[in-house]
Amino acid sequence: MKKILVIGSTVVDVIVKLDHMPSRAEDVNVDSQESSLGGCAFNVSEIIRHFGVPYTLFSPVGSGIYGDHVRGQLTARGIKTPLIDCGIGDNGCCYCFVEHDGERTFICHHGAEYLFKKEWFDALPEEYGYAYICGLEIEDKTGSVIIDFLEAHPEIQVCFAPGPRINFIDRTLVDRIFALKPIVHLNEDEVCSFTGCTGADGTNGPAEIEAAAKELYKKTGNVVIVTHGSQGSYAFDGETLHYAAPVPCKKVVDTIGAGDSHCGSCLAGLAADKPLDEILAEANRIASLVVGSKGAALPADA
Repeated sequence: MKKILVIGSTVVDVIVKLDHMPSRAEDVNVDSQESSLGGCAFNVSEIIRHFGVPYTLFSPVGSGIYGDHVRGQLTARGIKTPLIDCGIGDNGCCYCFVEHDGERTFICHHGAEYLFKKEWFDALPEEYGYAYICGLEIEDKTGSVIIDFLEAHPEIQVCFAPGPRINFIDRTLVDRIFALKPIVHLNEDEVCSFTGCTGADGTNGPAEIEAAAKELYKKTGNVVIVTHGSQGSYAFDGETLHYAAPVPCKKVVDTIGAGDSHCGSCLAGLAADKPLDEILAEANRIASLVVGSKGAALPADA
């Protein structure tokens, strides 16, 4: 089983539930507010940990009230990260507004958790089979430091989950990542908008997803995984478009961490050398459990 290096952020998610997002100058009352650990890298690593796959959470933890909260929670959970006290500024947070139907809207305050130094990567003592990266860290001012490390270690298989930032990251950086032949994980709107394969009516169904996955494969030469919300998920491996049916969720509590959990499950399956169809089916199950729970965490009985 190959070890995974999970590169990215750990933040405090401030989850605010309300009936609807207010319009400008409108006053609304919230139904509840609570905090939990979040951040793309942390969310992905928690799913990997759930499957017992070895990993390192390579996530800078800053100072300030949010950094103290992150550090305390990681320590309490017995999670060790080499960058538990990175010393380069305050940690940020993410305000997660959840409406009555479970849909979320993020307002993020970025801090030290998105910044990386070359010497941190130089000090990594272990070898890794896979590395996870998302779009937010690559888009930030030290994104090239991450890519430099990955370029220097071609033996590491990269999994790139850029999310909606795929359309905003400097294309030079994206092309450098694509040259590493990454496995790419996106949702249907992200992959279709990036490749220009969006449907004429603005919707993205199976035909558009297949066309987009094939177009992206031409750029990366590796598996393209596409989630399609409650419609299931797809993976194109250069020859076959694999499909896994959705796993129904009894009640959508919130969609925080749905994509991260799907990606983390896929990575765990890849590291364990499981078949692609089995990987997709399990990832759909995990994502369904996450959207049926508060925040990005799996329920205790998962």
